[in-house]
Amino acid sequence: MVRKETAWGYFFIAPMMIGFAVFMLYPFVYSFYLSLTSSDGIVAPKFIGFDNYAKLLKDTTFLRSLRVTLYFTLVTVPVGAALSLLAAMLLNIKMRFVTWYRTAFFLPVITSMVAIATVWKWLYNTDYGLINSIFAALGLYEPPWLASAKWALPSIMIMSIWKGIGFNMVIFLAGLQGISPSLYESAKIDGAGAFRRFTNITFPLLRHTTVFVVIMSIISSFQVFDQVYVMTQGGPAKSTSVVVYYIYQNAFQFFQQGYASAMAYVLFAIIFIVTLLQTRLAKNKDVDG
Repeated sequence: MVRKETAWGYFFIAPMMIGFAVFMLYPFVYSFYLSLTSSDGIVAPKFIGFDNYAKLLKDTTFLRSLRVTLYFTLVTVPVGAALSLLAAMLLNIKMRFVTWYRTAFFLPVITSMVAIATVWKWLYNTDYGLINSIFAALGLYEPPWLASAKWALPSIMIMSIWKGIGFNMVIFLAGLQGISPSLYESAKIDGAGAFRRFTNITFPLLRHTTVFVVIMSIISSFQVFDQVYVMTQGGPAKSTSVVVYYIYQNAFQFFQQGYASAMAYVLFAIIFIVTLLQTRLAKNKDVDG
């Protein structure tokens, strides 16, 4: 009887396991093999060992793309998390139409990144874009936005933060609603103001929520691609050329799929290490606390 139930269990999970093996495990293993070869996707791959990884250390374009990605991450993750927490706290207050406000904040999350990037590209247009039109009417400075190497990356950052606020807001909102109102009532009785209630109650009790939001945001920011591809294609002057876009160029424009696979594995290692360190630090704080 037990063997029969076990067999039926394997039967029902077989479609999922087959899908995982075909679409996840096999590409993962095969891409690592490609990273050890010189492959253009047409002729048979030629095994070259770790030459692709050694080449990465001397590739100034890759190193610059990595710096751009790190800069993008260091700005968008803390700013996005802070704004998401602020939005969650404001929308955690009982007021009319709060459900509609929450929905409005979340709508960008479920909207295609390509569609949003296309709209923002129009908004940023220096000739007829809505943003500069408003600035001109107010007599303010009109930034060149996507046309300038100085402004292009900040422009993408602004759009990316705006799109990601809704998702992180929902996570923070769930955490806030899990905090007992009695803690705030006791703090008010003791004379604690709004700032002290936030620093002594809200923020400490949202530690695990914050760690989750930061980890997910870092993973997402390291994988930024769609908005760069649609809005700037790495320009101007490679100022927005992030790692994933450079991987795309090597794989599908320069036809260096072995080299692109090596870059992908380096990016995977960076994300894995950063995530592991954050998780360890969070656990250590829990133990110390």
